[in-house]
Amino acid sequence: MARLLEQYRSEIVPALQKKLDGRNVLSLPRLEKIVVSMGLGKSHDEPKRTEAAMQDLATITGQKPVLTKAKKSVASFHLRQGVVVGAKVTIRGRRMYEFLDRLINLAMPRIRDFRGMDPNAFDGRGSYSLGVTEQLVFPEVRVDDVKFQQGMNITIVITGSRSDEESRTLLEAFGFPFSRDQ
Repeated sequence: MARLLEQYRSEIVPALQKKLDGRNVLSLPRLEKIVVSMGLGKSHDEPKRTEAAMQDLATITGQKPVLTKAKKSVASFHLRQGVVVGAKVTIRGRRMYEFLDRLINLAMPRIRDFRGMDPNAFDGRGSYSLGVTEQLVFPEVRVDDVKFQQGMNITIVITGSRSDEESRTLLEAFGFPFSRDQ
């Protein structure tokens, strides 16, 4: 069993019940999924860039990424409908907890000039989004194999939360490093 999943069930749930006035276990905030996505920019001109991004995402998440395509044509962006614009992976279950554990304990400390994540980056429904500027912060990615430096977006979707504050409480219980400056 994933270390964070075990910690959630044995320590975090009782602590959340106490803090949130003894609510039912099923009504407490919990992780639903984590979506990791990469925008590929002008990679439609360079197919190797798309392949490299797909390989890096698969290495980081342990799942095969799905290509995302443009829904509409936008002339000012030189973008046509159906052109590949990104790749994404949706992680659920045990893999989600393992990914979150690696993100918090291995990847975030490797971010240059890291002072914590923005505590106000919630979307109003309890989900948290963050950006990583390069894939090299994940220890699974070998520096020698990276040909293109690529950033990514990570969205942690939390259900059962009535507010952003409850979601923040859940992430803090997991050990998520929020900055105290803001």
